[in-house]
Amino acid sequence: MDQQTRLKPSHGLHITAGQMNPMELFRFAFGAIGAHPMRSALTSLGVVIGVAAVIMMTSVGLGAQKQVEEALSGLGTNMLVVRPGAPRGGGGGFVRGAGGSGASLETADAEAMRTLDGVRAVSPAINGGAQLVYEGANWSSRIEGVTPEYLIARDLEIASGQMFDQAAADSGRKVAVLGQTVVDELFGPGVDPVGQRMRIGPIPFTVVGVLAPKGQSGFQDQDDIVVIPLDAARSRVIGRGPGARGNSVNQVYVKAIDEDALYPLEQDLAELLRQRHRIQPGEDDDFNIQNLTSIQEAAASSSQTFTLLLAAVAGVSLVVGGVGIMNIMLVSVTERTREIGLRMAIGARRSDVLTQFALESVVLSLLGGLLGLIVGVGGALLMARFGDWPTAIPAWAAPLAIGFSTFVGVVFGAYPAWRAAQLDPIEALRRE
Repeated sequence: MDQQTRLKPSHGLHITAGQMNPMELFRFAFGAIGAHPMRSALTSLGVVIGVAAVIMMTSVGLGAQKQVEEALSGLGTNMLVVRPGAPRGGGGGFVRGAGGSGASLETADAEAMRTLDGVRAVSPAINGGAQLVYEGANWSSRIEGVTPEYLIARDLEIASGQMFDQAAADSGRKVAVLGQTVVDELFGPGVDPVGQRMRIGPIPFTVVGVLAPKGQSGFQDQDDIVVIPLDAARSRVIGRGPGARGNSVNQVYVKAIDEDALYPLEQDLAELLRQRHRIQPGEDDDFNIQNLTSIQEAAASSSQTFTLLLAAVAGVSLVVGGVGIMNIMLVSVTERTREIGLRMAIGARRSDVLTQFALESVVLSLLGGLLGLIVGVGGALLMARFGDWPTAIPAWAAPLAIGFSTFVGVVFGAYPAWRAAQLDPIEALRRE
């Protein structure tokens, strides 16, 4: 029989004797897959689900990480927040002084902090809540009494008007800078709040500026705020609280000149306050310093772990899909035993048979991976759109889908292909 004679087996695939070139091998592989479209589709389904699950779950994890980073960066960069009360062991919180007051932290402490190296801005603050009134509108908001350096310390900008100056702060003038949420809720559209008079509780204040929007930080709307001079807040709005001294503050915002100066400044602040508060060695601090950069790094690390966990769980689907491919390929070897024997009998090499079955496995898996990529990206975009979630499709989604699905096809198709190549031609031809 001539080496290029073509025989036609029962399932409809042509068999070519002799050595087959790569194009023929690919043609045979696609032909075998096309001969059973439903079975091929179901075989690839496991890989489709696996790749789509990995991409979608990773997107969820990266979206959570992105949301946390945006929330923390909105609080300010290179900033330390000093609060009264001893740090709480293990939880990262703190225990306030007697009566929950700010008695252990004073304005004089904030002034002393300005002398430290690496300090760009220091703003002591007291905070509370009050009812706001403008004409017939009412709105309850967060009130923060600060110094003019508050804008620098918190990375805030003025959208319209201006920030009150040091002279206004020292004299305790009744002026206010509003967040955008307060403007929207209290004044409504079409009204410029700058220059308008409103009441904070029973006290009239003049609006001198509006803060640029900062958005949501966790569960707190950073734009729902009214900023007023520290002395005015103490004497007219918030008060000092039970047990607090006249110059006590709730917190001090300290802005470092850059990230490199942040950690040395944190140590210097702790040493300064221990000296000023006469805290002896071995005694607990009566203050707590929060490093927002450290919190952001810890949150990012937790989110990365969460992302890897989700990806690992979803990756189990890929293994299941690979097992499905191996099972179907073993069935295919059994069904096509006579075809394999006939091909080898007329001159096909074992390597040709091995390559053909391996290609079938890889093609099945690769098609599933490409379809899974489409489903995964589409699912991630839908979750971001309808779940109010940041879109965070990983850059490696396409390489992962192609690379890992090919890997699955090679690994789980290796044994069926080897088994097909090891068949004895005589025994294969006798098989019914």
